[in-house]
Amino acid sequence: MPVGQWFTDDSGRWWFDSGSFALDFAYTGGIPVAVAVAPARLNSPDDLTSWMRERFPMPVAPARSRDLFDATSLRDAIARLALAAGRGESLATSDIDVVNLYAATPDIPPTLDGGSRQAGRSVQTVGQALSTIARDAVDCFGEANHGRVRICAGDCGIVYLDTSRAASRRWCSMQRCGNRAKVRAHRARKAGKVALSAA
Repeated sequence: MPVGQWFTDDSGRWWFDSGSFALDFAYTGGIPVAVAVAPARLNSPDDLTSWMRERFPMPVAPARSRDLFDATSLRDAIARLALAAGRGESLATSDIDVVNLYAATPDIPPTLDGGSRQAGRSVQTVGQALSTIARDAVDCFGEANHGRVRICAGDCGIVYLDTSRAASRRWCSMQRCGNRAKVRAHRARKAGKVALSAA
């Protein structure tokens, strides 16, 4: 599944790679972002249908009201887990249970391109899509990624999964907070040199 999305704020449009399909889903309204606007919010079954069709490479059936309820329950549990993990807090058992519940149901099966026959359903259910998201959340918050769910070192509060090889990512985006930090550090060094030369 493709990961990442465009965010918009007062400085313009910038790419945010959350590192996790499940975290991208959480940004449909589950994780509050004070300084940026995520491109999609789940306010209706049509919103959920649109998000699924944009994100999944195979057709997903139109969402119904019950699907929206399930989706927002899963999304909000993932969001709370992400914020807790980013802060280094214990993960709530109730949120883990929600993710595990959805992850235990049938997901969208992987397929190998190039075959001559259609195996399985030609249109996947919303429930299968939610299971696929939940299974990604299991991976995101699992032991292999312990300590890698982080909150941006800038002042934006954006949560991401650090997928860098050295586990050294500090910013939500180098285009945004990383660049701002470099500019501030450069100005501070320059101001320090000016103060030394004046002395």
